[in-house]
Amino acid sequence: MLSYTQSAARKLAAATLLGSIVLAGPLAIAAPASAIRNGSAPEVLAQASTSPATTEPAPPTEKSDPVEARIRELHNRLHITAAQQTQWDNLVQVMRDNAKAMYDLQKQRGEDAKDMTAVDAVKSYQGVIEAHEAGMAKFVPAFQSLYDSMSDSQKQIADAMFRSKVRSASKKESKKAG
Repeated sequence: MLSYTQSAARKLAAATLLGSIVLAGPLAIAAPASAIRNGSAPEVLAQASTSPATTEPAPPTEKSDPVEARIRELHNRLHITAAQQTQWDNLVQVMRDNAKAMYDLQKQRGEDAKDMTAVDAVKSYQGVIEAHEAGMAKFVPAFQSLYDSMSDSQKQIADAMFRSKVRSASKKESKKAG
């Protein structure tokens, strides 16, 4: 039983770490909650997929969107060039799609929560971990493509940014475990 618990804890830590690195948090959403509620999310995503949206601030929303903030941060700090725009746009779309999938999953879990048995809750959480895994399976090749197109100085910036995220997430996990 102990090894199962340790394995589950490691998977939870990995899912949390990956979520914090890629999505700026495991419950990040692709579009503002108001846009999804009123059915305008596809328009928000379509507008956001154009090149200017990766460099200009998103329109004001009722609360900040951590995925869009992370996209802006990455674009600004990595100094994405015009020659890298295709790889960048592909990565941004993956990030938004992954965030939307997580939002939809969390929304469904919330709606089902009051009627869940303990087994249903565990299975639901398994679905969250699987969604993180599927999201990473899409993110890694898109990021690899962008990374391969980067200059050495851009790679150094990316390496430092992602190492920093790994260190901070590891410290948080260590504090929780200790």
